[in-house]
Amino acid sequence: MTFGEHVAGMLLAAGEGRRFGRPKALVEFGGERLVDRGLRVLRSAGCSPVLVVTGAASIEVIGGVVVPNADWRSGMGSSLRAGLAALPPSCPAVVVALVDQPRVSAEAVRRLIGAYDAGARIAVATYRGRPRNPVLIATEHFEGVAAMAVGDTGARAFLRAHPDLVTEVPCDDVAAPDDIDTPADLAALTDPAGEAS
Repeated sequence: MTFGEHVAGMLLAAGEGRRFGRPKALVEFGGERLVDRGLRVLRSAGCSPVLVVTGAASIEVIGGVVVPNADWRSGMGSSLRAGLAALPPSCPAVVVALVDQPRVSAEAVRRLIGAYDAGARIAVATYRGRPRNPVLIATEHFEGVAAMAVGDTGARAFLRAHPDLVTEVPCDDVAAPDDIDTPADLAALTDPAGEAS
């Protein structure tokens, strides 16, 4: 088996970007739409297939599978549930990333997949010791994660309820969890070298 070939990727990209003023998936960073960047990072890390969960904006992508979430207004939890439900039955694990964190790198995703290959069933990227995104979830936990993904809560509720299942994976040296919530956030971010290498 090629490294990580069966681990899927999921990019949550359904929000309307209320504070930004338009859907963040369509915002450009470094000359590239955030949705295309997130998809590229997951694919570069070896994820296949890569699902892109959409909602507020109609989005076309190359190299990914669009999963429309008609219930996107209810929050991120519905997008995570929609994505988990759309994964192939044979999928053993998925890496979940957020469209508005463009400094998450392919190397960070590869580290999560490496932790999975070494036996982790849930792996979470950490920065300065704090768990953030992306998150890898093995198939036996899809149902439990989906059941607790309500409102704007994604996988966090399940992870907090089951800390014994979580493997923390430090990613400070290869990525950053900066969110783009406003135009000022976008202006303040710099494009790190080698982000998708």
